[in-house]
This record gives sequence, C-alpha cells and structure tokens, in this order.
Amino acid sequence: MHADVHPFLHAPTSTWSYVVSDRDSRAAAVIDPVLDFDIHSGLCWTGAADEIVAHVRRERLTVEWILETHAHADHLSAAPHIKASVGGRMAIGEGICQVQRTFRELLNLGSAFPVDGRQFDRLFADGEEFRIGSLMLRAIATPGHTSDSLSYLIGDAVFVGDSIFMPDGGTARCDFPGGDATVLHASIRRLYELPPETRVFVCHDYSPGGREPRCETTIAAERAGNIHLRDGVTEAEFVAMRTKRDAGLTVPKLLYPSVQTNIRAGQLPEPEANGRRYMKLPLTCPAA
Repeated sequence: MHADVHPFLHAPTSTWSYVVSDRDSRAAAVIDPVLDFDIHSGLCWTGAADEIVAHVRRERLTVEWILETHAHADHLSAAPHIKASVGGRMAIGEGICQVQRTFRELLNLGSAFPVDGRQFDRLFADGEEFRIGSLMLRAIATPGHTSDSLSYLIGDAVFVGDSIFMPDGGTARCDFPGGDATVLHASIRRLYELPPETRVFVCHDYSPGGREPRCETTIAAERAGNIHLRDGVTEAEFVAMRTKRDAGLTVPKLLYPSVQTNIRAGQLPEPEANGRRYMKLPLTCPAA
C-alpha cells in the first residue's frame, strides 16, 4: 500500500518531519514535529509546526497519530502544539520508560516525575500494528542510538528516526545513555530485511559535502552504499568504527533542553512560583 508522504525540513536542526496520509480516507499521522527554540534567549515559537498545521488543514486531513521515533536530543518536540491544533494521539516506543528513568536521575527531577510513559497517549511495543485509514502501520523497535528508538513501517515506507541517515551520511551515534553500537548494528540489519524497494525516510540529513538536504532513499540503496553499514561490513567492524567516531563527537548543544522536554511528550517544564519556566543543566565543575 502506497503512503502519501509530505516532508518538512527544519533547517536550524537539520531535522525532517513528515505528514503521512492515506489518499482515500484522508487520515494522517505526523512524525517528529519540531518546536522552534533559541537556546541563547530561551525563546520558543511554533513557526515550523504551524507549517505542518497549515498543510493538514489545506489538504483536509484528519490527524490520528503524532508519532515520535524517540526522545530526541537535538530538538524539542512540537507534539503538544500539533495535538492542540489539529488533534491526534501522541505515541512513542515503550522504551521511553528507560529513558525517563535515566534522565530523571541525571537531571534530579525527583520521585514525583513519572517514569511509566504516562505523558504519552500510547506506548508501542515492538511489532505492534495499527492503522491510519487503509494504511497498516507497524512499530519496529530499533534501539542502539537510544534505548527507545522506534521505526514506523507505514505501507511501503519506513521512518527510521536517527538509526540510519542517507547512505552518504551513515548511521547515528551510540554514546548517549542507553546507546549501544552492537545493538544498533542488529537494529539496522533488521531494517535491511525489509523489501529492497521499501522507501526509507530519515529524521536528519546534514548535507555531506555541501549537497542539498535529502530525506528519502531505499533499503536497497542503504544496503549497497551506506558508508558505515553496507552489505559486507561485519558487526565487529561496525562497532569499532562507531566507537572510535563517537569518541570524537561533541555534545549536542540542545541535549538537555531537548531531552527534559521530550521525555515529557513535548511538554515544557512546569512554571515556577514566579510564573516562568526553567531548564536544568547538570554541571561538572572543579572543586573550589
């Protein structure tokens, strides 16, 4: 079954969001929407998300699902704004509970912060199936980049989050809490078992070599040409490459604002007594 896919590029974070719809019923899902955020001023706004809302309304789509591929570490989710504007149930993989436990401790969010995923409307288990209109959707657990990473197979298209990028972009880092290069290798090999003509839609593209940003490839193209994990690359080779590469990467500048928002299903921290909201940043400082 062919899924209609409309991509949206958020250039500041190199993030691709998608509206996926069933042509006959006009039912739709929104995948990985982005909330604009300026870390220097603390300003949040909904410009990128409003482009998605406008598309949904213009095409007269009915949003049934707002799907997160994982709790992103490089941008804030706009899922609550999408839900308030055009509806839909917010969902993520059930591995989010482990991510919540990890970051509740790291950010000292306190025992009152729930770590059972209740902030989302639905947690998907590996292999769980659901529908938008006549399109069958299947959740595929693809941990390794993070422990909650989930891909969505929708008709003839798979939305892989950060597990793999375009073939010339390779694969995602595995040095975040819960990341594991060996696990990511197994997850990608699982994706490679999909039919070769399956369309692959990535969550990020960093335009290697200065080319124009791209969002779509195929399983066949990934297997033949992914610079990190193509057919013939062994698990040991991949893990060695990924481990060495990750050791030289810097921390994403939006890591802590993103994670403490996204483990709340895109809800910002509650206002404090003065009516303002604040983000936490764990510090590592030399002893005075």
